[in-house]
Amino acid sequence: MTKRLEKKSALVIGAARGIGAGIVARFIAEGAQVVLADTELAAGQATAQRLGASFIETNIAHARDVDAAVAHTVEQFGGLDILVQNAGIYPWTLIEDIDLEEWDRVMAVNLRGTFLAARSALAVMKQKNYGRMVFTSSITGPRVTSPGHGHYSASKAGINGFIKAAALEFASYGITVNGVEPGNVLTEAITEHRSQAFIKGMEDSIPLGRLGTPADIANAVLFLSSDEASYITGTTIIVDGGQTLPEGKDFRIRPE
Repeated sequence: MTKRLEKKSALVIGAARGIGAGIVARFIAEGAQVVLADTELAAGQATAQRLGASFIETNIAHARDVDAAVAHTVEQFGGLDILVQNAGIYPWTLIEDIDLEEWDRVMAVNLRGTFLAARSALAVMKQKNYGRMVFTSSITGPRVTSPGHGHYSASKAGINGFIKAAALEFASYGITVNGVEPGNVLTEAITEHRSQAFIKGMEDSIPLGRLGTPADIANAVLFLSSDEASYITGTTIIVDGGQTLPEGKDFRIRPE
């Protein structure tokens, strides 16, 4: 490893498992001191202990929890250099069946949580005139969508808009704001809740022929969090194996 994040402190929200845990592992391997925040107490504590991170139980939809996570990071490591907001929920419900409570819950976690995390981190980062903020968006919403993900798509498209606005507002404080747009990633949630037929169908739709891994997303987040990306702000990196490129199903040059 190149120790690109040596002497940097990071808060990664939504990291008990999956993509978030992959980001924490990559950050620590690159020398960062990391606070792992998540609503899942047992899983979060276990992941933090396994990876060598600090843990704080956090509900991203609640301002007091977010403020406490930022304060915990400052207390543990003397500051906050990097914020990664990865927490998100994605219930499957057709638009005609979404009730107000479910709509509000998705927006509270995915979109309001992004705003709360950015606002809280800003108060600390602006004091040092330095910071990196990276938000997990998705190809679903900004690029493509599917039935049952109306609220999720709206929240992720909203995150992309927020990234641009925050990047503009925070630039004078030396803070960059960017995001990643994962495609379909093979996480515990996918293997637990989706059939092998579904997974195979998704693989067939991806030009590189496989689902992504948490490490694939973590590598992009690492770059945006590093000083190598110091002149990049207000944008997102699509990490989808080419999934959003084809115009139709028959895209392979050498089909089997």
